[in-house]
Amino acid sequence: MQLSRFPAIEECIEAFRRLPGVGPKSAQRIVFHLLGKDPEAAGKIAASCEALHEKVGLCGTCSMLVEGEAGGVDCSVCGARNPGVICVVEEPADVFAVERAGGVKGRYHVLMGVISPLDGVEPEDLTIAKLIERVKTGEVKEVILALNPNMAGEGTALYLAQVLKPLGVRVTQLAHGLPMGSHLEYADEMTLTRSLEGRREM
Repeated sequence: MQLSRFPAIEECIEAFRRLPGVGPKSAQRIVFHLLGKDPEAAGKIAASCEALHEKVGLCGTCSMLVEGEAGGVDCSVCGARNPGVICVVEEPADVFAVERAGGVKGRYHVLMGVISPLDGVEPEDLTIAKLIERVKTGEVKEVILALNPNMAGEGTALYLAQVLKPLGVRVTQLAHGLPMGSHLEYADEMTLTRSLEGRREM
């Protein structure tokens, strides 16, 4: 029997396939599980996903996740940490990875991606302008570039160093305890801790 006879099932499978790391077979298994063994879970998943965008927004300063009023609200880190150090990461998930490794004494700045011309992502598509404004206040003494050690991450780090260093701020990068092509989100705590401690000048 062809799945094409069940457009609702096909549509649901395609929806799950859009998630990172979920292939066609995994998506199909999830859908059939929800249909047969755990029909109540489908409603809970749908309600939870819908609530994400209603309850979780981005910090108006650093673009980290905040729960409460969505958008424009400063997070607890921005209000409590040393403003002299900013750790720049690609995505909100990377903040949690750095925090698990012991964190930084300063604050964070989430770029919401990396520069990738092949994918149509230019500097103006990221939160780089916000970062520059934060550095221009004069409070920031060091910017730590904690970007993923791959081609796009390295290219973005070089671009940031070029635009930030003329502003009189120290720009450092994580030591290469992180293997090329890896992601901060999946790095173990010890590797991340050593990378933070051994960061180098850009």
